[in-house]
Amino acid sequence: MASMRIRLLTAFGFLYAAVLACLGFGIGQLLPAYIDTTIESRLSASNALSQAANRQVHDALSFWLMLIGSLVVAFIVLMLLTNRILYKVTSSVDHVTYTALELAKGNYRARAYESAEAPTSSLSSSINVLARNLQDMMMTREIEQERLKTLIENMGSSLIMIGREGDISVVNRVFLELFEKEYDEVTEQVFRDLGMPLELEEFVDHVFMTEEAYRQQIQIPIDGEMRHMEVYGAPVIGEHGHWLGVVIVMHDITELKKLEQVRKDFVANVSHELRTPITSMKGFSETLLDGAYKDEETLLTFLEIMNQESNRLQMLVNDLLELSKLEKHGFKLDVLPTSLNDLVKRAAEMSAQRLEEKEMVLHVEAPEEIVILGDANRLMQVIVNLLFNAINYSPEQTTVTMKLSENEKFGILEVKDEGIGIAKEEITRVFERFYRVDRARSRNSGGTGLGLAIVKHLIEIHHGKIQVDSEVGHGTTMRVMLPKVPS
Repeated sequence: MASMRIRLLTAFGFLYAAVLACLGFGIGQLLPAYIDTTIESRLSASNALSQAANRQVHDALSFWLMLIGSLVVAFIVLMLLTNRILYKVTSSVDHVTYTALELAKGNYRARAYESAEAPTSSLSSSINVLARNLQDMMMTREIEQERLKTLIENMGSSLIMIGREGDISVVNRVFLELFEKEYDEVTEQVFRDLGMPLELEEFVDHVFMTEEAYRQQIQIPIDGEMRHMEVYGAPVIGEHGHWLGVVIVMHDITELKKLEQVRKDFVANVSHELRTPITSMKGFSETLLDGAYKDEETLLTFLEIMNQESNRLQMLVNDLLELSKLEKHGFKLDVLPTSLNDLVKRAAEMSAQRLEEKEMVLHVEAPEEIVILGDANRLMQVIVNLLFNAINYSPEQTTVTMKLSENEKFGILEVKDEGIGIAKEEITRVFERFYRVDRARSRNSGGTGLGLAIVKHLIEIHHGKIQVDSEVGHGTTMRVMLPKVPS
């Protein structure tokens, strides 16, 4: 704007010069008449021609000098006044222009200087109103974008938006974590170049081709595990029906599928476990009613078997009730500082008869006293269950080892046997209800198949952990970690 002020000042300078020149020329035209009048008056008074001529030249020179000087002074004054006026006008216009440029760059906090005396006060006021409106709109947009971003990042489901050319425009954190990708290697990449599972690519192709909303349950291999996904895809339509791409949302329903399978297995297993003793008792009772009760030896044998089956049925029902009580919301423990060494000692005493029957040896390693926080009765139930499992699933004349140790947070109990072991793919299932590694042996041992499920629930209620290390044919180690008393 400084160059514009100079150009305007130059234009006004030429204008002033032309006007003053014309004015000077007009005044100069009056000079001869003035001189002639002066000469005649002086001739009549003095009749001295030579003196009049000299006077004429002197007066003419004085007049022209005075005229030129006056015009120059007038030109300078006009230029100074014009420069001052132009400076006021152009400076306010400069500031308004600068503010407009800042707004165009996105700096909506810029404001123009408002002054009632400035010739551009109305323009400055209008620019400031525009700036405030733009700032409010920008803040509203930023808030909406932040809300949308927060919603997308924390929605709990994987989300990905693919543009019409197949490039990825939006992706959330859950999707990146699910497929172990980084944000930089995903955004603005073509979807097919990411190496996604074939099932997911086929789903995306279907949505692209049909341009209609579509829902499907698919299985995707991730980290060697089949994950069940409920995938929903829909086209993204902009204003005036402009097609922008597709959005894909994936809900991980693996846990729901597992729970559904557990429920089915539970119903099937409970039915099977109840059917066996009930069928046995019903068969023997019918045999006795048909006349076998007359033979005393047969009667006593059948009654003994029926008593065993009823005891087994009672154990099963009690374990089911126990498990149901542990899973019930609001179940509380009587948590007190408890000696883990004393619990192990009592469990060893309770297993003495069973160890003697199988000619087995129990080896206990307890280097020092370990005090934990827990319910002594419930923890006793855990240790006895683990110890009896180790005995029941081990051959005769073997050794069961119970080892105590601790770290900064937990007291640790390890129960190690020399039994049949557990295959690697079955380790994750040993805590399922009614799951048995060796069904024949576990049934012969009198187990209900619910012991380890109860153990896991009790340990979790104590805020502890349980780990399983096993090798087929070499035995199993159950490692229980329970919180210690804070020091």
